[in-house]
Amino acid sequence: MVHSGALDALVQALRLLPGVGVKSAQRMAFHLLQRDRDGALQLAQALQQAVHGVGHCERCHTFTEGALCATCLDSERDATRLCVLETPADQAAMERTGAFNGLYFVLMGRLSPLDGVGPKDIGLAQLLARASDGAVQEVILATSFTAEGEATAYAISEALKSRGLQVTRLARGVPVGSELEYVDLGTIAHALVARR
Repeated sequence: MVHSGALDALVQALRLLPGVGVKSAQRMAFHLLQRDRDGALQLAQALQQAVHGVGHCERCHTFTEGALCATCLDSERDATRLCVLETPADQAAMERTGAFNGLYFVLMGRLSPLDGVGPKDIGLAQLLARASDGAVQEVILATSFTAEGEATAYAISEALKSRGLQVTRLARGVPVGSELEYVDLGTIAHALVARR
């Protein structure tokens, strides 16, 4: 085990990253200190700049350095379609597809009563106000297909029903390039129900 206070603190800090255990954190810390001190300084500076300079977009809640993100400021985006996502990482994935040219609303989480996460914690009131701005015609629910993601999509859908908006949900099904024998049964069942 590590015996230096500063080294222990670095290992513990690295363990804050998702999926990083003690051994991985130690390997990273040792690598940075032994082989790449310049990289360690660059990482420290980038983290400090991001923590102090990156906030949330006033309209969609994704990460941005200004009051509004580049997507919300883009006049070429289709303002009639609003895609609701759980995290900025989900938004980045959606953008990488190149298939969506509308606007976004990032919940920064999902409903999870067992963890004490309710509608106020995910900005449901702000979402309803945004979806009712007069420009939005369709709200696309792109929350995860976990129990919490499904509950979140259902709650949002119910809240939006009375507002005259078209509410749709991302389709789910068999992944492209996969073989049926290796796909889980739940995915096959959903793909069969939602067949076209």
